Amino acid sequence: MPFNPLSILNGAADATGAGGSIRTAIANASQKTGIDFNYLMGQAKLESGMRSNAHSGTSSASGLYQFVDQSWLRVVKAHGAEHGLGWAANAISTSASGKAVVNDPATRQAILSLRNDPTAASLMAAEHASDNKGAIEGSLGRAATSTDLYMAHFLGLGGARQFLTAMQANPDRSGAAMFPAAANANRSVFYDSTGAPRSLGQIYGRFAAKLDAAGATQPTDATSGLSATRLGEWGADVIPGNGEQSTSDAAVWAQNTLAQLSGTTSLGGSLAGTRTETASLLRPTPNTARLAYMMLATMGA
Repeated sequence: MPFNPLSILNGAADATGAGGSIRTAIANASQKTGIDFNYLMGQAKLESGMRSNAHSGTSSASGLYQFVDQSWLRVVKAHGAEHGLGWAANAISTSASGKAVVNDPATRQAILSLRNDPTAASLMAAEHASDNKGAIEGSLGRAATSTDLYMAHFLGLGGARQFLTAMQANPDRSGAAMFPAAANANRSVFYDSTGAPRSLGQIYGRFAAKLDAAGATQPTDATSGLSATRLGEWGADVIPGNGEQSTSDAAVWAQNTLAQLSGTTSLGGSLAGTRTETASLLRPTPNTARLAYMMLATMGA
């Protein structure tokens, strides 16, 4: 479908975690990809507490589905063009070492900021789950469950394959012994309240129960405390830090540009907790200018 420039503005407005808007975004992603709605709801609740502006304190994970930088760049490269994000997919290349790279810092930050757009995040999470579903089923020779898909998001596809294969052979094996980095970042997942390591079967069973409960209940604003180090094939985690203006401000400034060109009323107001002022007062940065250019370019396409 064609890219809707207003989706970035709408996504920024949703960054406060408005449950209705997020549920709509998740339902849309489910319908477009065939991934179960309840699974996507449960995953979002576990990962971010249904907060589209959530950030991890131990990694670069951000957004509704807590994608780390490399995971996000890779899934956008693979599926962005299918959902009107061709400009983003085309800007991402793969280095000789397999790392996803965006040469222009402002463009890179704009792409990473899409993690906080519920629509983009839900679509990419659903596509990621669809890719993982096929890979897991091909590897294990059985239908993938929702918990299998969550393990692939939590540990990365390679890590999930190791986890699920090992669990089939020995469900009593220690999860922390297999995944020390993930265990260090998520002690409540890999260890019980006494500090004893949980087995693979116990970890899997707890995630299954949490997904079932989360998918069947209304979202809350409380975060789950998960801060998984995404392992497996997604590669190293790279943290940006170029100090660019926020996507919310960029969306307001860019949308004001569109409004002025079309003769409509200038937009203003508070978006995602940012300052309240008219868009014309926002000073353009390379990030906002680039976003406005991309919006104008797509409108003329």
